[in-house]
Amino acid sequence: MIRIAAVIFPVLFLAGCISQQPVPAVDRSTSSARTVAQPAGPGYYTVKRGDTLYRIALENGQDHRDIATWNNIANPSAIKEGQILRVAPPVAAIEPTADGAVAKPIAVGSGVESRSLDQPAGAVVAAPQNGGLKREPRVGKEPYSDEAYARLNKVAGDTAKPPEVKPEVKPEVAPATATSPDDVPWMWPTSAKMSAPYSDSGNKGLDFAGKAGDPVLAAGDGKVVYAGSGLRGFGELVIVKHNATYLSAYAHNRKILVKEGQQVSRGQKIAEMGNTDADSVKLHFEIRKQGKPVDPALYLPKR
Repeated sequence: MIRIAAVIFPVLFLAGCISQQPVPAVDRSTSSARTVAQPAGPGYYTVKRGDTLYRIALENGQDHRDIATWNNIANPSAIKEGQILRVAPPVAAIEPTADGAVAKPIAVGSGVESRSLDQPAGAVVAAPQNGGLKREPRVGKEPYSDEAYARLNKVAGDTAKPPEVKPEVKPEVAPATATSPDDVPWMWPTSAKMSAPYSDSGNKGLDFAGKAGDPVLAAGDGKVVYAGSGLRGFGELVIVKHNATYLSAYAHNRKILVKEGQQVSRGQKIAEMGNTDADSVKLHFEIRKQGKPVDPALYLPKR
């Protein structure tokens, strides 16, 4: 009996240990980590599948190098799907003054001496208010009395009144037409015949049919913010930024004659017409306002 108990007891003890649940392991390495909120809203863009930094810059009317700087991107091809990018210039915060003081208007007291311009200083004292003290005039031949004081103050009150000024009547002038400081004096980028107009649902610019090597001209003064073939569907492309509002794009060139960062003048030859990434020789020309395509025909002068 003792032998049986000696055998059964260790078996039951071992079974109880096996059935006991192990203590769960807790990873404390991230217990104190905080979730950093990602910026969103106007001025930011979430990268989608197939996006490139160049196309994001074009769609937002910016220089791709500026976007790379704002987001600390060393390699333009290293952006990832889901990444949130700043696509608008950072706005400088308004800093308080060094001493934190708030400017306030200086209070002006009511006890200001009033006198006429032809009387010496101190000759007349303003009438006392709320039981204030009367002061004897500093200059005067007659001795001080209440009658003299009242008479002098009456004279001062009469002479201190400013003469009535009638408003100047000006002839009516027709209001001038206000123009935006970002307006661009546009010109046609080529003398070739237009082959396809702008369409909201299709062609986002104007197409011109020409011969290989025809000159492509800058439609306005500005800076070249892109020159290359990194945007699929545009071939050899030149993008010129004219100001904070407008940029223009020139696609399918066979040869680009300018470099990124170069300043160009209105009418300057910037490329030669070609058929890169196109089925025929042509120039595809776009005007973008704050990154959005607009109909160039509404901005270009009449031919």
